[in-house]
Amino acid sequence: MSSFDRGLSAADAGPGRYTAPDWDDAVDPRAGDEERVVESALRPHSLADFIGQPKVARQLDLVLEGAKRRGRPPDHVLLSGPPGLGKTSLALIIGSELGTAVKITSGPAIERSGDLAAMLSNLAPGDVLFIDEIHRIARPAEELLYMAMEDFRVDVVVGKGPGATAIPLEINPFTLVGATTRAGLLTGPLRDRFGFVGQMEFYDTTDLQKVIARSADLLGVELTADGSAEIAGRSRGTPRIANRLLRRVRDFAEVRADGRVTLEVARAALALYDVDDLGLDRLDRSVLDALVTKFGGGPVGVATLAVAVGEEPHTVEEVCEPFLVRAGLLARTPRGRVATEAAFRHLGHAVPRGGVPLSGGTGDRPSAGPGDSTLFDA
Repeated sequence: MSSFDRGLSAADAGPGRYTAPDWDDAVDPRAGDEERVVESALRPHSLADFIGQPKVARQLDLVLEGAKRRGRPPDHVLLSGPPGLGKTSLALIIGSELGTAVKITSGPAIERSGDLAAMLSNLAPGDVLFIDEIHRIARPAEELLYMAMEDFRVDVVVGKGPGATAIPLEINPFTLVGATTRAGLLTGPLRDRFGFVGQMEFYDTTDLQKVIARSADLLGVELTADGSAEIAGRSRGTPRIANRLLRRVRDFAEVRADGRVTLEVARAALALYDVDDLGLDRLDRSVLDALVTKFGGGPVGVATLAVAVGEEPHTVEEVCEPFLVRAGLLARTPRGRVATEAAFRHLGHAVPRGGVPLSGGTGDRPSAGPGDSTLFDA
């Protein structure tokens, strides 16, 4: 049985999804298998309960209401944005609002077009097919998906070589919901077949406080307003991180305090878990500290920076850099990574005389390459 062959109701986001590694970092926006089980209990089940993303929610409500009035499945939906912002929750809400089942799989799990054909043929009329990380779907399966999305038909190839025969297979009308953290990696033909594209944005502190208050109520955690604000301010604009920090602060409150999550308890707990007042954890500070103290603020290539902190380059690039750049603590230039003046001040270091070396520009290339060579990459 494939990772797909498990029917989910819209209210169920259980562990039948694809296997993903577990991460221990408190502020890593990705989720491991165990955390997915916890998240399923905290997910909202309707657009009315969904907090944040007001623009996407309003647009999606119109799409779904129009489809229900017409009695037809809505257009295919693409949700893009960083991990942990609620793409899976919205996919399940779509199924809940339509009153249909949601079948869940992931792009990496679909290696052959035959796998996708089997999934599509098992869909009931009006079902929702959710493909997470859809930009990683295999090319043969993607090409088969084009016809399925437009004509609700797939061609199954039987045999090999000159004797191969394509057998057309009609499938029930369905709605595809694709989620991606790398929208730029989607091919043009696939992107064009989505009738609605929603761009998920990072949450502000006010919305995160509402998320934390709702989760605390569901978990039975006694939470004060200032305790909620403290957790929200360190959650990097991501609900998944906010919920994770809430659970860890709850543990601290139950073991070392009276069970109430107050401002003092939240600060003590987050200090224990190495999450500072900006939401930076040990790895974030190690990257900044190496950049500031070992390389004089940069520029330095990401591979060299990763070696300096004992991590893999993709971990530094995918876990640390997005938030450091957004927080204005690090800049990516054509010559390499550079610490900003805010980074020096946050670490308690004096800003270099004459300022930081940002003259190389603010290029946004995702990884170190030939143009990133510096003294430290020689």
